[in-house]
Amino acid sequence: MSVTTPLHVSLSDQGFGTTAEIRPNLGTAELVERAVADGEGRLSKHGALVVETGAKTGRSAKDKFIVRDAETEDSVWWGKVNVPMSPEHFANLKADFMDALGGKDALYVADLFGGSQPEHRVNVRVINELAWHNLFIRTLLVRPTREELADFAPEYTIIDLPSFRADPERHGCRSETVIAVNLSEKLILIGGTRYAGEMKKSVFGILNYLLPKDGVMPMHCSANIGPDGKTAVFFGLSGTGKTTLSADASRTLIGDDEHGWSDTAVFNFEGGCYAKMIRLSEEAEPEIYATTRMFGTVLENVVMDASTRELDFDDNSLAENTRGAYPIEYIPNTSEKNLGPVPSNVVMLTADAFGVLPPIARLTPDQAMYHFLSGYTAKVAGTEIGVTEPEATFSTCFGAPFMPRHPSVYGNLLKERIAKGGVQCWLLNTGWTGGKYGTGHRMPIKATRVLLNAALDSKMEDVEFRKDPNFGFEVPVSVPALEEAGIDQSILDPRSTWADKEEYDATAQKLVQLFVDNFAEFESHVDQGVRDAAPQAA
Repeated sequence: MSVTTPLHVSLSDQGFGTTAEIRPNLGTAELVERAVADGEGRLSKHGALVVETGAKTGRSAKDKFIVRDAETEDSVWWGKVNVPMSPEHFANLKADFMDALGGKDALYVADLFGGSQPEHRVNVRVINELAWHNLFIRTLLVRPTREELADFAPEYTIIDLPSFRADPERHGCRSETVIAVNLSEKLILIGGTRYAGEMKKSVFGILNYLLPKDGVMPMHCSANIGPDGKTAVFFGLSGTGKTTLSADASRTLIGDDEHGWSDTAVFNFEGGCYAKMIRLSEEAEPEIYATTRMFGTVLENVVMDASTRELDFDDNSLAENTRGAYPIEYIPNTSEKNLGPVPSNVVMLTADAFGVLPPIARLTPDQAMYHFLSGYTAKVAGTEIGVTEPEATFSTCFGAPFMPRHPSVYGNLLKERIAKGGVQCWLLNTGWTGGKYGTGHRMPIKATRVLLNAALDSKMEDVEFRKDPNFGFEVPVSVPALEEAGIDQSILDPRSTWADKEEYDATAQKLVQLFVDNFAEFESHVDQGVRDAAPQAA
């Protein structure tokens, strides 16, 4: 017998007609059972649900659209990230989604919160055709209590149908895959992809649109609280260490990916974590590794031996972007209410494959806004023969694909909050040292953790700093904690770690110019102090 919580507002109340069996607000165990019974996934040796997403192993960024109408015409930052869809095309798409809904045998419905601070959360209903997708989103968003579900009224609705195939001509999209956001109708339609992350990021986009109007800063970041009760937030693009560095057993985790910064708190938008699993090591990331052996965790595209059900985290034959979704409480020492005090430290993470940036630097508020709007990291070269150059990646606000409004809206909010709270800001390079990718080596995680802890524990206050000649920020000359950990202080000066100093200078100037060129589009939207925070081209 199913243990469910009935819907306070039915699908028919919303105008969604279907003869499908509605399976409302199922728990983890029943969703896992149904996913396995329907062949959607298999259980690993230790109980995690292992699924495959097929051709789409990541977000389909070019297939996402926002309906351009009176609500969004002047409020959305239109361009290559926020691509418009006409109301007419959306109407066609919605009609075809309704037809598809009507023909389903069963539908899973989850009523959830986006946001952990009650004053700033949004009620989200998610309708799925797959049990594991419903389990995923139930894991990733904030789960209401039974009492809260009793009178839950959805504000926004996501309909997620991987089996749906869009028609570019009829629906005004690009391919058979579509993610269409209608902020006026408060409806998001996702079709043609089994990649579950599209749902979670759709909710992030909603909050990124709504919260700035209330003066709340939405952030693509992880966050935790130190033993001293002070909060740190970590901005960073994929692969920079956002999840890894926030899952520290000595600190209380608020969340690993999406947060809001209100007048009174930093609050997690989610109730779960979504971590990269490729090459996961028990030694390097014990807290995250432990979640892969827990019932209720969903592992996407992780290779599993068919006979032994053992997992192989080093095998990327299904995807490089292997992922694990698990409730946040699966990580030890997490915040009971998914929130903490306003930040004392803001850390911006970058994986600089050019080997130019120091492992840590101290930023002024203007420099922090400059680097926030830049959103820099670098990808290493691909597997193509002969290609060895790193590739700079700039994603404004460390999350351009999820920011509907103009970047200056978020940048100015951040600068105001930093100034108001006297927040200390840091740039942390988890990338390369001793040369660029192909010549140097990855920054030792031990060194990164030592420097990060020194910054967060206020052990940098009496340290001597120098001004970086290229970027203008302050870099520590020596940090006692490095010596105590047996790490050479020379790592603090990237130029000194290069065998060829002239090549370092040339590479540094190349990176400076990339920053300058990228920031040109923002110059007219920021004040002189932020413009002056730009690195200096020779």
